[in-house]
Amino acid sequence: MDGTTYLSDYRPYPFTLDHVSLTFRLAPKATRVKAALSLAPREEDAPLHLDGEELKLISLAIDGQALKPADYLLTEAGLTIHPAALPEGAFTLETEVEIAPEDNTALEGLYMSKGMYCTQCEAEGFRKITFYPDRPDVMARFHVRIEGDQPVLLSNGNPVGQGPGWAEWDDPWPKPAYLFALVAGELVATHGTFTTMSGKTVDLNIWVRPGDEDRTAFALGALARAMKWDEEAYGREYDLSLFNLVAVDDFNMGAMENKGLNIFNSKLVLASPETATDLDYERIEGVIGHEYFHNWTGDRITCRDWFQLCLKEGLTVFRDQSFTSDMRLGPVKRIEDVITLRGRQFREDAGPLSHPPRPDHYREINNFYTATVYEKGAEVVGMLKTLVGPEGYRKALDLYFERHDGQACTIEDWIKVFEDSSGRDLSQFKHWYTDAGTPRLKVTDDFKDGTYTLEFTQESRPTPGQPEKPARHIPIAVGLLSPNGDEVVPTTVLEMTGDRQSFTFTGLGAKPVPSILRGFSAPVVLERETSAEEQAFLLANDTDPFNRWEAGRNLARATLTAMTGGAEPDPAYVEALGALIGDESLSPAFRALILRLPGEDEIAQSLFTAGQTVDPDAIHRARHALMATLAERHETALAHLFDASAVPGPYRPDAASAGLRSLRLACLSLLSLRDDSARARALYASAGNMTESLGALGILVTAGKAETELAAFRKRWQGNLLVMDKWFVTQLSLCPPDEAPDLAARLAADPLFDWRNPNRFRSVLGGLSANHAGFHRKDGAGYRFYADWLIRLDPLNPQTAARMSTAFETWARYDKARQEKMRAELARIAAQPGLSRDLGEMTARLLG
Repeated sequence: MDGTTYLSDYRPYPFTLDHVSLTFRLAPKATRVKAALSLAPREEDAPLHLDGEELKLISLAIDGQALKPADYLLTEAGLTIHPAALPEGAFTLETEVEIAPEDNTALEGLYMSKGMYCTQCEAEGFRKITFYPDRPDVMARFHVRIEGDQPVLLSNGNPVGQGPGWAEWDDPWPKPAYLFALVAGELVATHGTFTTMSGKTVDLNIWVRPGDEDRTAFALGALARAMKWDEEAYGREYDLSLFNLVAVDDFNMGAMENKGLNIFNSKLVLASPETATDLDYERIEGVIGHEYFHNWTGDRITCRDWFQLCLKEGLTVFRDQSFTSDMRLGPVKRIEDVITLRGRQFREDAGPLSHPPRPDHYREINNFYTATVYEKGAEVVGMLKTLVGPEGYRKALDLYFERHDGQACTIEDWIKVFEDSSGRDLSQFKHWYTDAGTPRLKVTDDFKDGTYTLEFTQESRPTPGQPEKPARHIPIAVGLLSPNGDEVVPTTVLEMTGDRQSFTFTGLGAKPVPSILRGFSAPVVLERETSAEEQAFLLANDTDPFNRWEAGRNLARATLTAMTGGAEPDPAYVEALGALIGDESLSPAFRALILRLPGEDEIAQSLFTAGQTVDPDAIHRARHALMATLAERHETALAHLFDASAVPGPYRPDAASAGLRSLRLACLSLLSLRDDSARARALYASAGNMTESLGALGILVTAGKAETELAAFRKRWQGNLLVMDKWFVTQLSLCPPDEAPDLAARLAADPLFDWRNPNRFRSVLGGLSANHAGFHRKDGAGYRFYADWLIRLDPLNPQTAARMSTAFETWARYDKARQEKMRAELARIAAQPGLSRDLGEMTARLLG
């Protein structure tokens, strides 16, 4: 494919870059950027190539001597200075360029968000700021001067000078250009301090627009908790005297870990009980932790090239998941992480976008910020920890930080520290990084004369570019339960390394019930013929929280898949669920998860995997029918639990209170099928926090009875961007499916639909695609609406358009008519003149 970059083609940059001086003279239409790069050649007679896009070159000089046009080549992709024009030794390259931040709708490089200057340089945005070797293995110290009429002027590192209309910043730690940041605007800060384990005081600032500062206290506290946790769990201390975090309304991603100046999508900073849900609070805490943890796993140690993206992202996701687990309910957090993994990454692995955590080629790197890199990358780190144990993991990470601090590294470097610290050969384990697809683990068992045998077979199905794959090294956590529910073999980690492998347990008095893949010890699909009675037994008795939930999930999934074919609800599942509703030994958050049925997309994937017909309308009807059955059978218990789960006193975002609210809303969604939504309407009217207000509103939307409440919600919150995003997405994701495409068209015509804002765009298109039967309406209206808006957004913001195109990745699941309609829309997108590299690559991969 044209423009494809291959891992095998990597070569070190032929010059060293020690120091960078930047001067910005800010102006919306004509910002001037002066750069002085301290370079030295590594190779003889090598041309100096600097990346650069959408830059107007004003001047170019080496050691103060202006270059002639014959000395260099200027193209749309960058600047190349011929070897004959370069000195033999070290030299300083000076450039001045002009850029237009106000016209930068792609939100990459330096752009403007409602009057604020802001940058986003990962992965390759710095080349839109100045000519530079824009690659992660080129690390340098930065000194930055900002000149402008904005009251707040921020960059990386420590402040070293300021005055009216200017400020200077110096970052003492070498970094790649993707970690550069600049923010300038009218901002106010919530201040705090943190004392590190060595006694150093660090100033903390959360910068927001005036009027938003009353919603920053939780973010500030989360930052301090993350700093403390990283010291205790990993021994990592913060290395600057100042940490700035800025909230920005227009941002393509969630947040960015720029050294000492993290830039966040405002939805992941701003929170108050009236405007943010429990899930918002948890995500804010987790993402603030994630970006802070990048200070060591991403900033101090970065990736050599973008093929190694999962080195920093997979590890840091694992760290933020562990942080949230420690701050909240660990077993519940693990279940939620697996739900996300299966819903996003397993779906990715099963379709045309499947790729390894470390791909071997790409055309547009922005398209590889995927669930495979992030979520599966985290699972791979978790498996390493399982294999070497907690102490071995800490020993390996200590060696990683000691050996590679200040370096740009590879997956090979990462695996090597585990091998050196543990003495283990992990060459086979490396296939988790290099091979795509979700392994399928088939299990059979046998019991004879007190010996119980488990036989495992693993299979990795073909994926794009990888028709065959060797066996993976799979850690399988197993426990055994006696027929009376006692645990006779505690959790034991079995290591599978072959295509087929058996493990035996001896000295057993009776055939045990196995609890396999405890804690979801590996990201695989487990296939084992089992009965509903055994699943109900595990649901009632398993000591492993994940597998106890998994048993209930398996029962629910089997019931729903059968009901799509016309079967009645399975009484065993209905009764088993009822037994758990009143089990006070279980946490409210866990019971809420048990009550949450598998989503329609999950059922579609199960049917597709089993080779059965996937009918979105039948799935929707089956799920609604099962909810109605559960509500009828357990109405009294649900009503009692709903009343008992009310949280007294003022709102608190702690895990215990959030668990009660989650359970209360789970009960309410079922009870509303019995009381004509009366309780939901009453809760909406009386709710004193956004969690219950939005939860009740969503239940009314599902019932088709929310017209009055939606109007009232809009009237109250139309001036709040983040709350109105919730208004858009709640309607579209939960409305009756037949109405979804038409509702999407009406909401797209709403004056509040600012489609240039990534959050608002995602709220409408993401809301529609989340409505499974609505998006897949038979007439194809959902597909047409979606494609129309991707085509419209692409010229302005290719990155967001490309990421949203993944709604089409499951086209192969459905009937021929739906397949043809989806492929026709993808072909229509692909045929657009001037299609971006981002969306062009995605449509090509989706079409196969």
